[in-house]
Amino acid sequence: MSLVGKKFPSIAVDAISEMGDNLKINIFEEATKNNKKVLLFWYPKDFTFVCPTELHAFQAALPEFEKRNTIVIGASCDTNEVHFAWLNTAKDNGGIEGVTYPILADTNRNLSNILGILDIESTSYSDETDSVIVEGSNVTYRATYLIDEEGKIFHESVNDMPLGRNVKEYLRLVDAYTHVQEKGEVCPANWEEGKDAMHADRNSTAAYLGSH
Repeated sequence: MSLVGKKFPSIAVDAISEMGDNLKINIFEEATKNNKKVLLFWYPKDFTFVCPTELHAFQAALPEFEKRNTIVIGASCDTNEVHFAWLNTAKDNGGIEGVTYPILADTNRNLSNILGILDIESTSYSDETDSVIVEGSNVTYRATYLIDEEGKIFHESVNDMPLGRNVKEYLRLVDAYTHVQEKGEVCPANWEEGKDAMHADRNSTAAYLGSH
């Protein structure tokens, strides 16, 4: 079920700062109260392989997101304690030392469950133990959400575990959405900042296609 066009769930989640402070972060309120866009990216597990490359890539692009009035927040189902240990592990040892944006610790999986991004193959009820048995890792896929200043989701994407993200694409999407907000124009395929956009009508589309 796509969440694009809907308000992001207003729910507070445990998180940790770069300094090791325990926080509670509500993504919806981060956007609406600060009048900023939010990029929230989920990754499967701390201390793994593709994950640190992504956290460092978002860190490297942080000034570009900040220029665009956009907050970056990472997230997984690991605990704050594990996040902090990873934050204190050097980059050349597979760690994320140097990452400065907050990281959610959705250990109770309340938010990731609402978003429907957990790797659950199946669930079954066991009479013997009177419990639900989960098949699958029950950690999150590489899901990414872009949320606007009103708390509305304007982009979502989900990658399988082995597939790292292209951070530049999220900068492009923020640029495109901001262009729509400010100019009232729509952005065609492969649009980038500085390129021609279109009005949402047939004549404008025809003119654009005729000149590109």
